[in-house]
Amino acid sequence: MATLIKSNGEETNVLPKNKTDFKLDELQNYVGGLIETVRTKDNKIMVINEEGKINELPINYKATEMYKYNVFDFIVGDVLICNEKEIL
Repeated sequence: MATLIKSNGEETNVLPKNKTDFKLDELQNYVGGLIETVRTKDNKIMVINEEGKINELPINYKATEMYKYNVFDFIVGDVLICNEKEIL
């Protein structure tokens, strides 16, 4: 089961429509645009909006803490945290 983390801090567990893996259109709907994937500190996949910073989406503080590696960077917009098997 994946977790949607909205930029306001709200978290919701979500399942793919087919119950096994997310399709591209589902991922794009969750993050509100083109997708990019990055790894979290615990090696899960974080799906983010590729153009989030360009579009000035709000900072997602929860997602940023999950992502941060000893460098200054931040995550914006809504994100989906999932395991590899949920994305083909």
